[in-house]
Amino acid sequence: MDFIVGLGWYVIPFLVVLSILVFVHEFGHYLVARYNGVGVDVFSIGFGPEVFGWNDKSGTRWKVSWFPLGGYVKMVGDADAASTPDHKALKKMNEENRKRSLFYKTVWQRIAVSAAGPLANYLFAIVLFSVLFATEGQRYTVPVIQGFQEGSAAEKAGFQVGDHIRDINGEPIDRFEDIMMIVQTHAGETLDVVINRNGHIQTLSVAPILSEIKDVFGHVHKVGLLGIKGSEAGYIHRSWWNSWWYAAQEAFSMSWQTLKALGQIILGAKSADGLGGPLRIAQMSGEIAQSGFVDLIWFTALLSVNLGLINLFPVPMLDGGHLLFYFIEVLRGKPLSEKAQEWGFRLGFGLIIGLMILATWNDIVHIFFK
Repeated sequence: MDFIVGLGWYVIPFLVVLSILVFVHEFGHYLVARYNGVGVDVFSIGFGPEVFGWNDKSGTRWKVSWFPLGGYVKMVGDADAASTPDHKALKKMNEENRKRSLFYKTVWQRIAVSAAGPLANYLFAIVLFSVLFATEGQRYTVPVIQGFQEGSAAEKAGFQVGDHIRDINGEPIDRFEDIMMIVQTHAGETLDVVINRNGHIQTLSVAPILSEIKDVFGHVHKVGLLGIKGSEAGYIHRSWWNSWWYAAQEAFSMSWQTLKALGQIILGAKSADGLGGPLRIAQMSGEIAQSGFVDLIWFTALLSVNLGLINLFPVPMLDGGHLLFYFIEVLRGKPLSEKAQEWGFRLGFGLIIGLMILATWNDIVHIFFK
């Protein structure tokens, strides 16, 4: 019984957060599709057999399905939940149904519908961050060195307590967190650091030391460290009229850091061990939910950003894959052949399955064997 209760603390927050994010994503597709006169047959939270549902006046079946890891909007002319065109059915359509099919809309209308889901996730994250920054405040640490760890690379390079770090390799530093983001991914590389020391601007060179750190969930990561200590974190309250600007910066900064990390994995400069899947997200959701409602809202916004970003990747079966096909159509003046699209979807399906297997394996190793 204790095991079941404990499992519920992880699974329930995860399913609630995921269902909200999936609804936001699919509702973005739905709204823009309906605005452009596209008929929607099904709006589903989850996959597989239906648990319950209802039909609205426009004929859309709104439902919740048994397998809760995702969802979809199936439009008129789609063959499946991935919005693969049903070419046989499309060719047999009467004129009335053609007007309601996404396939027969202009390429720019199709681009708008495909982009709407990821953009909805970004907008949702920005709204959540805006509310947090205006009420609880934006987490902030002044990038001033308050001390050094033993064997610090920064201390050996000539840094001193009180140095205000302004710039690293041309990237401006506004918060202590910005230093961590850059340094952790550049172990062993020489960095040029611009500092303000008692009103004097200087440039020092330092190479972060490759180190192992343990996060709040007990996972060990290999990262670069300067060995400097910052002041205790505080919160800057943003006004309601400009909190959205800082929220947008936060969302796009997270996206950029994710893209840089993925680029390093692809180039072999960083291990793929950090890729996590649904098991680790469920674990984090449960632990963050127990730490407080504010932390859970922040985590939801973070996941919304990541969901939006991942769906923009140019992989067939994802929104980004559809956008890739549409932009090729814009350049060519005509769509790719049915055969090319079919092979693209097969390739995308194989890539997604491979990544899911890798992420799930990493989850199992991190959760049960570390």
